[in-house]
Amino acid sequence: MERELALEIVRVTEMAALASSHWMGRGKKNEADGAATSAMRAMFDTINMRGTVVIGEGELDEAPMLYIGEKLGNPDAGGPEVDIAVDPLEGTTIVAKGHNNAMSVIAVGDRGTLLHAPDMYMLKMAVGKRAADKISLFDPVDKMIEVVAEANNKRISDVTVIVQERERHQHIIDAVRDKGARVKLFGDGDVGAAIAACLPHTGIDLFLGIGGAPEGVISAAAIKCLGGDMQAQLKPQNDAERERCIKMGLADPEQLLTLNDMVKGEDAIFAATGVSDGELLQGVRYLGDDMVETHSLVMRAQTKTIRFVRALHNVEHKPNLLWK
Repeated sequence: MERELALEIVRVTEMAALASSHWMGRGKKNEADGAATSAMRAMFDTINMRGTVVIGEGELDEAPMLYIGEKLGNPDAGGPEVDIAVDPLEGTTIVAKGHNNAMSVIAVGDRGTLLHAPDMYMLKMAVGKRAADKISLFDPVDKMIEVVAEANNKRISDVTVIVQERERHQHIIDAVRDKGARVKLFGDGDVGAAIAACLPHTGIDLFLGIGGAPEGVISAAAIKCLGGDMQAQLKPQNDAERERCIKMGLADPEQLLTLNDMVKGEDAIFAATGVSDGELLQGVRYLGDDMVETHSLVMRAQTKTIRFVRALHNVEHKPNLLWK
């Protein structure tokens, strides 16, 4: 992939975040998601690439969302062939309620490198560079905490584990507290939470829990860029979901998935723009006089370059914003 593609991709997440931010706190999650999707699709069509959506928001008959198999980009320009994993608005309910941690996110890889994860549950674990390759998803929680404490040169009492606030995670929360470490709970938006475990300035040492498989692959692309580690296991709930896993090439639907299983090869691009304030990014700010501020993160695995992008937009010159 050309390095210029990274900065083109962040323009796409910026536009999706701008479009969806208009619906912040208005109680209309479908409208927010639709605005993000329409803006994202329009911006993708300006990029010189031949992209195929491998992780989207459904199948063809569920359009207008970005569906699995949809072709994106300007194919006539002869750009690279790439896999695309998208979540135009991670946190539709977050935006509808005016809460924190909503983002627009994209992961891009060379054709055939991103796992075609089905829309089902996935058990996920993520750690930063210092603890990479030192723990297994199947280790007991107390052992995980001991390892990340040593790797990050912290007391166990200073280790922070970020966990989604769900009843299914109560045993994880109890185990962390019994060990003497700290729990940081979040509501929705587990892509941002997984990435936060790989960035030292967040103070978070370990991400653990069950969430969506598509979000897991998007997170894996970001973590590959950061040099961290992620492991996962699909959690099919019935025979139909197990059969779906087998059709996508997983003979054992519940096998351990490493970072390289989810994102093959040496390169990947990840971009995110904050819609509301969160662990990673500030949300969209309306400054008056038609000026709007966005905060984004864009990374590339091959070079391990991490860019935080603060941009000022004049919405009078943004023809793809449908709410003007």
